[in-house]
Amino acid sequence: MKILVTVKEVATVEDEFEIEGTAIADQYLGADLNEWDDYAIEEAVQLQEDGIADEVVTVTIGPEDCEQTIRQALAKGADRAVRIWDDSLEGVDLLDVNAKTEILSAVIEEEDPDLVLTGVQAGDDSFGATGVSVAEHLGYQWGAVVNHLEHDLDDGVASVRRELEGGVEELTDVELPAVLTIQTGINEPRYASLRGIRQAQRKPLDVQGLDDLGVDDSAVDSDLELTDMYEPESESDVTVWEGGAEETAAELGDLLRDKGVAP
Repeated sequence: MKILVTVKEVATVEDEFEIEGTAIADQYLGADLNEWDDYAIEEAVQLQEDGIADEVVTVTIGPEDCEQTIRQALAKGADRAVRIWDDSLEGVDLLDVNAKTEILSAVIEEEDPDLVLTGVQAGDDSFGATGVSVAEHLGYQWGAVVNHLEHDLDDGVASVRRELEGGVEELTDVELPAVLTIQTGINEPRYASLRGIRQAQRKPLDVQGLDDLGVDDSAVDSDLELTDMYEPESESDVTVWEGGAEETAAELGDLLRDKGVAP
């Protein structure tokens, strides 16, 4: 059984930053593996450790600079990685869901996995739609916002628990091949060991362009345009008291009485 996990490098931002045009200035940015993808990787590696999966493959869309971040997945147990990049992607500010779907679907068709795991969303664009869109494009069954997966996968069926609105959870069976979008909290992602980090540098990382996948350059064209970026104003209605416990407790009591909360 082969599992494919989609992963992404996302930007991290310092508490204090400056915006230049429609981007945060580079000096305030770092990079890390997308949080939701980390849980998807852990779930795939656990399935391999349980003897369910024979191979775990990760795929990402990104430039060469992101390889060290993506190798975190290899250091945590994935067997190999595929990175997709192309000159036509260089100037794209915002890769929309349709473009990601075209590219990732082409890789999945080539790899032919039994199970595809994605994070519920990415920490930067937060579209939260790519996994389901890929499943629909490929004609796979899917389960979104999965917070528990039974690891036996009997008879080619994934038994999952998924979060719905209002704190409701749904238990359902999904026939393979399928795409599951993984929620944080489904497991406890492991730290990459020193040995794993060393091994990751020797694991295969294949780089492919759009032509290699049979994807036309027009797939990256988007109806979305990033027109502005700004830090939203925040309004605070916080009362802060200074002094000892007795004094501040009395002030809190007066405030609660004024608000009609206390008698």
